[in-house]
Amino acid sequence: MTILVTGATGTVGRRVVAELVRRGERVRALTRDPAKADFPAGVETVRGDLTDPGTLIPALEGVTGLHLITFGGAYFEPLTTGREIVALAAKAGVQRITVLNGGGPSPLQEAVEAGDVGWTLVMPVEFMANALEWAEGVRTADSVAEPFVDRLSAMVHEADIGAVAAVALTEDGHAGRTYTLTGPETLTVRDKVRTLAAARGREIALTELSAGQAAERWRGAGMDQETVEFMLDVYGNTPEVGRTVVDTVERVTGRPARTFAQWAAEHADAFRAERADDSGEGDADIVPARV
Repeated sequence: MTILVTGATGTVGRRVVAELVRRGERVRALTRDPAKADFPAGVETVRGDLTDPGTLIPALEGVTGLHLITFGGAYFEPLTTGREIVALAAKAGVQRITVLNGGGPSPLQEAVEAGDVGWTLVMPVEFMANALEWAEGVRTADSVAEPFVDRLSAMVHEADIGAVAAVALTEDGHAGRTYTLTGPETLTVRDKVRTLAAARGREIALTELSAGQAAERWRGAGMDQETVEFMLDVYGNTPEVGRTVVDTVERVTGRPARTFAQWAAEHADAFRAERADDSGEGDADIVPARV
């Protein structure tokens, strides 16, 4: 059994690869730049691009399981090559497909659902790894600035996403299923900042931005107005699915979903900075965040 993982160098793709390796599977990782892939020993790295289905033909040889993402290209645009990809997968003898899709229906998802290969949709509500967007501000200024700081999220650890995908790619009983994935708790921005402060052993200040300030910041980062309005709506009116805990991870993998505290402990160094004027004394003490 060989399993091809596309988007293999991404936040979730690497976790799918790692979990499949842990399970003893033969893994082939697809990337546009194999020289920079840096996968564990035993992972076969191949060059390919989902926007150019012809490049998948050699990568699909002997493959029985296929993990897909729904976007491609330099700007993460929705893939429009789904029909060709699905046809090539079926011709190659692929028996199981997982699709990672947290952004709603997509052309690739529709093509997979209309095809003849058994599919499973893996739909996380929010990555815990999104908190890394705060890392630079925390390292340099011990601060986070966000709008709607009381908004709720049932964010999920990316390793749990990879684990669910790995099960669906290697075991029967998951075809035709849509798996919404969350962590074990709902958290506000305040909760997340407190958790990160505890993990790194240093206080983090939280500043609440107004909607106007957030919009100005996002436009300054290059977002167009449509995206800015979407962000304001999602943050200000989080959909129920994004703030409701479900037990999918535990049902599929047989173990509880990881907590944000676990994620924060694993990534604490990303939120720490060495300071020339800091003796380090007391750094192990947990200081609550200012909110």
